Amino acid sequence: MKQWEAVVFPLGLTSLMYIGSFILKIWSSWAEHGDHQIDISFQNLINWMVSGVYDISVWRMYIVAPLTEELVFRACMISLLLCGGFKAYTVILLSPVLFSLAHLNHLLEYHMQQNTSLLKASMVVGFQLGYTVIFGSYASFLFVRTGHIAAPLVSHIFCNIMGLPAFFSRRTWLVSVGFVAGAISFVYLLFPLTSPSLYNDNCECWHTYCYWT
Repeated sequence: MKQWEAVVFPLGLTSLMYIGSFILKIWSSWAEHGDHQIDISFQNLINWMVSGVYDISVWRMYIVAPLTEELVFRACMISLLLCGGFKAYTVILLSPVLFSLAHLNHLLEYHMQQNTSLLKASMVVGFQLGYTVIFGSYASFLFVRTGHIAAPLVSHIFCNIMGLPAFFSRRTWLVSVGFVAGAISFVYLLFPLTSPSLYNDNCECWHTYCYWT
């Protein structure tokens, strides 16, 4: 089993969907600092990481939640479903639904803790559940294709950090161009960069599950 490929390739693939977000970040930093200066320094990254060490919400969002969810809904659930005779396509579509339902607790958070109406809370959580199903399908796809839990895990952490991809901004049309270019590249490279032969030595596919039969 190859290790670094399971981190680098899925992370690079996932980041393609965020080209618009990267452009928006650079553009905003440029506009904020002026004089054609872009503030993207390792010092800012280090400061953010140090401050997060003492923030329990950071640990929950970026470490604990991705790790536990990937272990339960990918490593354990998908393996059991595949061993139970479910086809790969069925597993990729079924497990994300269960994954999204595990986020229904946010309905109570929005409704009770943030004092929002039940209708508004339902709309917010409904949108979140839809996004969760889409990401869950992608994470399941990564796990089935690569056979590595690291592949969906690093993608999960990255997406939690980045949030929703930026596809439009009134500040510059380059955000939309970047998003479209990234999305096209993502679709084009989806199967090549998740080819089982890249992640497994001496076998074309782990347990033959990614033959898509």
